[in-house]
Amino acid sequence: MHGAYEHFKEGGWGMWPILFWNIITIGIIVERSIFLFGASINKDVFLATMQKCILAGDVAKAVKMCSAANAPLARIVQAGLVKVNRPDEEVQAAMDEAALRELPRLAKNTPYLALLANLAMLSGLLGTVTGLIMAFGSVGGESVDPSQKARVLAAGISEAMNCTAFGLAVAIIGLIGFAILNGKTQQIEDDINEASVMVLNLVVTNRQKVNLAAVGQAAA
Repeated sequence: MHGAYEHFKEGGWGMWPILFWNIITIGIIVERSIFLFGASINKDVFLATMQKCILAGDVAKAVKMCSAANAPLARIVQAGLVKVNRPDEEVQAAMDEAALRELPRLAKNTPYLALLANLAMLSGLLGTVTGLIMAFGSVGGESVDPSQKARVLAAGISEAMNCTAFGLAVAIIGLIGFAILNGKTQQIEDDINEASVMVLNLVVTNRQKVNLAAVGQAAA
């Protein structure tokens, strides 16, 4: 039974570009997985803590807890909380500015997985076509010994099929990675939008409870 290396050799030159796309695909999946799953926090617990602190008037504690969380959602909320002694519009603007910094980092590189999946599939198709052209061209030529035509044809078809299989496998990996990571990105973005609106509403409706002096010290 053939091993992976034998199948790779039988696939011919078309296997190398597919391997290249595969390395990039796996690299992006690993890097994005580490970043996105490290950037996510429990939204419900975080919001419950923020609500408790703001209703108690202790926004300084809320700011410190945001710093300790060290996640995009927490940094965006923190940007608004340190401006709590300013008008509502400035609080909203500070959170929007922080969101503009954080959100592109969440979506970075993930869209390339769909492109890489297509490139792997097309590279496999190209290897398939060239393998079949070479196989049938050799069989149809007069230079090939008739007794060897079956072997040459089989080798060409093997090259073509190995390219097809490898290209499809890499494309499937890329598309699965894209779907999972894109879904995780969307979840984090939804959590950020919900948390931002909730915290802003809490700040606006509970300004009279906020210890502005403590907030100023926490911001400094």
